[in-house]
Amino acid sequence: MKPPSFILASESPRRRELLGYLEVEFAVMPSKAKESADPNLTAEETALLNAWRKARSVAVKHPDCLTLGADTVVCLGETVFGKPRNLPEARRMLEALQGTTHRVVTGMALIQPDTHRDRVVSETTRVTFRELSAAQIDRYLEVIQPLDKAGGYAIQDHGEMIVEAVEGSLTNVIGLPLGRLQEELDRWREA
Repeated sequence: MKPPSFILASESPRRRELLGYLEVEFAVMPSKAKESADPNLTAEETALLNAWRKARSVAVKHPDCLTLGADTVVCLGETVFGKPRNLPEARRMLEALQGTTHRVVTGMALIQPDTHRDRVVSETTRVTFRELSAAQIDRYLEVIQPLDKAGGYAIQDHGEMIVEAVEGSLTNVIGLPLGRLQEELDRWREA
């Protein structure tokens, strides 16, 4: 069976759901690319590199398709938070983020090898957390699964418990900035 001309190189159910809002036909083909956590890279560089690696690993197998890879990281100052490896690490992330404003950066890579075209872009949203007690953090971690989420939290899953304000794209914080992606897809079609 031939895949549609657009591929999402991600196993994220959140990205799959968000992409469905754009009314594009797509196939889901998860990337097995290893994510970089190089401390010498900025949040933007990390997200863009990981997005490109994910898209590229799938695009080379389907060179006639347009492939989208995405990666989301959370950063506080120069500290980049990826996905926590365990519950204690998720707790430490939330303790560091509580009472602060941090950035959520999603890198997106669009690659189509047959046309020798690619494009990498990032979107940044500022998120302010409430002041949280240890008990509030523990309660939040009881009601969500933090291990597959950058920064150890999911704004769409009981975000009201921890988030005070969002400045920018909410869908970016969830994992895919739909407004920016639609702009990029429109540019891709016009080129």
